[in-house]
Amino acid sequence: MSSTQKPKFEMRGQFTPENSALVLVDYQVGTLQLIRSSSSDVSIRNAVMLATAATKLKMPIVMTSSQEDHIQGPISPELQRAAPDAYKQRVKRVGIVNAWADPNFSGAIEATGRKNLTMGGVTTDICLVFPSISAVQLGYSVQAILDASGCSWAVQEDVTRQRMQQAGVVLTTTNTAIAELVQDWASPAGSELIKLLVGSAPMMQPAF
Repeated sequence: MSSTQKPKFEMRGQFTPENSALVLVDYQVGTLQLIRSSSSDVSIRNAVMLATAATKLKMPIVMTSSQEDHIQGPISPELQRAAPDAYKQRVKRVGIVNAWADPNFSGAIEATGRKNLTMGGVTTDICLVFPSISAVQLGYSVQAILDASGCSWAVQEDVTRQRMQQAGVVLTTTNTAIAELVQDWASPAGSELIKLLVGSAPMMQPAF
């Protein structure tokens, strides 16, 4: 199989660059400070990885923020740099908690023409849970990227994951989502993105 040829087999319901869109909810510098169940640095790093992968794979990206002039603050500068076009076109909400309830946001997703959504939200228990479940209820297939979000307390993370899963949201991680989209590491995009995944792995601790 040549490096430009698609694999002959796809899993049923597989997310591909041609049928999927990336959705990023509220990755703002103030809201990032709420994350304690994991690391805010890891969450934004993974959001940036997703945005980089979507850009390389020519996928649509829909980005939204909430009350940037309040305590939530602006979108993370790292994410702005990773997806400048999506940042410029972001949906700026004025306080609506469930991003899906903002017609500008849901309309932007509908305009992509994609029914598979790879979705990250900075806080699992507020930013991610409501739009992911709303999208599933309207017939979208949604993968929620758990290592690109977090909560203030472990119980919030655990309960929210259960609720999303019970509602039909697929729970996954950044590396798995990117690998599913790439399909072939020998492709031009795959050759670049495998370096991104390897570079994100934690450094080995020296043995004593």
